[in-house]
Amino acid sequence: MSIVQRTSLQAIPAYKQGATPGQGEKAFKLSSNENPYPPLESVMSGIAAELGTINQYPNAAAPELIGALASRLNVEAQCIALGAGSVEVAGQLIHATANPGDEVIFAWRSFEAYPILAHVAGATPVMVPSDAAGGHDLLAMAEAITERTALIFICNPNNPTGTVVDTASVDAFMAKVPAHVLVVIDEAYVHFNTDADSAVGLDFFRRYPNVAVLHTFSKAYGLAGLRIGYAVAPPQVAANLRKTAVPFGVSALAQRAAVLSLEHEDELQLRINELIQARETLQNALHAADINVIDSQANFVWLPTGAATEDVDTQLRAAGIWARAFAGEGIRISIGSPEANQAIASAVISALQEASTHA
Repeated sequence: MSIVQRTSLQAIPAYKQGATPGQGEKAFKLSSNENPYPPLESVMSGIAAELGTINQYPNAAAPELIGALASRLNVEAQCIALGAGSVEVAGQLIHATANPGDEVIFAWRSFEAYPILAHVAGATPVMVPSDAAGGHDLLAMAEAITERTALIFICNPNNPTGTVVDTASVDAFMAKVPAHVLVVIDEAYVHFNTDADSAVGLDFFRRYPNVAVLHTFSKAYGLAGLRIGYAVAPPQVAANLRKTAVPFGVSALAQRAAVLSLEHEDELQLRINELIQARETLQNALHAADINVIDSQANFVWLPTGAATEDVDTQLRAAGIWARAFAGEGIRISIGSPEANQAIASAVISALQEASTHA
């Protein structure tokens, strides 16, 4: 007799982590949007000081970190809820707002965890096709709202295309969203966004009672392995997020690392500036070679390679570039170390030229 299983899980794909080169292989792992720099020395020493307490549960209230974030963001502490990375907080948001059968709207392609999280919560994902430029089609997203809509994600900058939504467009969108529907502005890559016209999540949170914002310490702060992110949300929403969170899901090490990172943001900004400059240099090189690349405001670039995606990805791996390929759509390549970034442009140009000869 087989063990009873939840039958709906058969339709849910498992989250696919970015591919990693084999041991000893001369290659660059650029598939997971990781920060190529190690943690700051001050962060590492601070974590080391906490190792003697890992036999104890962390303080789930995280008063030091919540207080630091509240001060840094100029929001009430009760509006902040933590989780094991912003992806876990995104799951909390769905569980806190959507009843079984309710709908969760987002652009597609966008963050690939959105439909998985919606299905796991028993909600129905509504995937609205992106516009021709790889960005959010906010008009179509507004038209997709029904009486079953509970939550809407706006990924800004968008993963995997790196596009942004501007302030005026989001304002026009919010005018069409019913007041009971929560709009979540997912800003996992906000630190790399230099577009002056881009919508700013916290501005919308302050102006609209049905907006929440997602942030993470995984990308710009380089704490991906410690798993810590947070939402800034209306007080009742934040309270419900704490109800749906995994108890003690954010470790004391992660909390301490986040606090120290906030204290040393000036030092971290130097690294962020270097990554932004590397992104711009790479995009300029690809544009100069007439490569079709969508201008990104994140720590990655997006190649809309369409039907040639598999062939291009194969060529990139042969050249030591392990990126994230989305079959039939495109390839996302993270900005990496200076050595990796030097290799990307020539590898992409060669791979696309090779693919075109077989088209």
